[in-house]
Amino acid sequence: MADLRTTGAEAQTADAAPADHTDHTDPHHARRWFILGIIGLAQLMIVLDVTIVNIALPDAQKALGFSNGDRQWIVTAYSLAFGSLLLLFGRVSDVIGRRAMFLIGLVGFAAASALGGAAPNFEILVLARALQGVAGAMLAPAALSLLSTTFTEAKERATAFAVFGGIAGSGAAIGMLLGGVLTEFLNWRWTLFVNVGISVIAIAGAAVLIPRHARSADRPSLDIPGTVLVSAGLFGIVYGFANAESHPWSAPGTWGFLVAGLVLLGAFTFWQTRTKHPLLPLRVILERNRGGSYLAMFLTGIGMFGVFLFLNYYLQEILRYSPVMTGVAFLPMVAALMITATISTTQLYPRVGAKILVFAGMLLAGAGMVWLTGISLTSSYAANILGPTVVVGIGMGAIFAPAMNAATSGVEAGDAGVASAMVNTAQQIGGSIGTALLNSLAASALTSYLVGKNATNPVVQANAAIHSYVVAFWWAAAIFGVGAIICGLILKSGKPDPADPDAAPAIHA
Repeated sequence: MADLRTTGAEAQTADAAPADHTDHTDPHHARRWFILGIIGLAQLMIVLDVTIVNIALPDAQKALGFSNGDRQWIVTAYSLAFGSLLLLFGRVSDVIGRRAMFLIGLVGFAAASALGGAAPNFEILVLARALQGVAGAMLAPAALSLLSTTFTEAKERATAFAVFGGIAGSGAAIGMLLGGVLTEFLNWRWTLFVNVGISVIAIAGAAVLIPRHARSADRPSLDIPGTVLVSAGLFGIVYGFANAESHPWSAPGTWGFLVAGLVLLGAFTFWQTRTKHPLLPLRVILERNRGGSYLAMFLTGIGMFGVFLFLNYYLQEILRYSPVMTGVAFLPMVAALMITATISTTQLYPRVGAKILVFAGMLLAGAGMVWLTGISLTSSYAANILGPTVVVGIGMGAIFAPAMNAATSGVEAGDAGVASAMVNTAQQIGGSIGTALLNSLAASALTSYLVGKNATNPVVQANAAIHSYVVAFWWAAAIFGVGAIICGLILKSGKPDPADPDAAPAIHA
């Protein structure tokens, strides 16, 4: 095993291991692969819930009788709570312990999912989705920080992050497939009830497998003013972009919340430089590899919605695929992502570091988006969809796992939760921005295409829709291209150096 240095916090841990304590005598290490399974199950539940309900929305709408205008809140309620509370619960997990936060999040997710599945009306369903978001914000940073502190040996850590990164990148596609199957063969309520079963398995596994650890004597205090500022700021950003899906950018409910969110985040940043116990110590994000990795997750979150969202529309509305077949169509991309994530993190990351992998991954993902711009009314899956989606999957696999690894390496024990929360925050906020931004650009493109044409002609309507998707793909490609350049400049060159305090993984759990 690599010679990994402990932090000052570890030296103060009440049950700190002796210096010659080895992996094979550490029960935490002995259970590590089972713990990975439990953490992966929880992560899958979090990410697939972003999309699993989407396919079920038409059926839920018919059953509960809510309007098209209200429909977006089923999705928005989850992302609002999830995105705005991630940093708070990341820090709380550092204070009360990651195991405790993980278990609380699992119980909360199960309860919220049961409430949503049994919802008698629209209001209860929205409440349940918001509560799922709260529970997800508890789970996500605890899961990633548990992963980063469970796997400390370089090769095994790489394998664990490959699995975790693959789940994070493919969860949206898996959610569409599972949502389609459950909706088509059972009913929409099972897209929520399914989480109860997953949670129960994960709760039992976590309670048995994840050991309790004595808390560090210098564990952080909770920064209440910082918590209020960042939660309100992230809420404003997510709400503003979510509102842009159904309102113009000039509407006060759109730009007003965006401006307020940016001002609050600016105030939060200033406060972090002044307070004794910052919620997000700036040392976490100012280290180049971590900062570059967070940016990579943010930009990939924006760009990846180009393939998930608009390709989903294209397959169902133009090629007339069923929800199940639409989910199946994404499976080759998921397989490519998982395989690439494994190879990138276990074979390439230890040799070349994150810089080359993230740069190449973004270029590949952008190239796949450009390839997708060739779709038409007569396109076939084999000739026009399979190839580009596999290329996008390879690109995202090269981004996610190495970026997550770099973003959580070398973090002080007391900062592990908030550093992990930043990974999820970056991806979630990026996804929210991507959904609204690309939707807005696509809607404008569709309107422009129909000018001077017979808008009642079904062929014209279909071509207009395809044109809007193509515009979204071009913009997503541009985002990946810009991301490749920016992240390539920020991330450090060369392989991770165990002698570098910013590269050595923390081993305190």
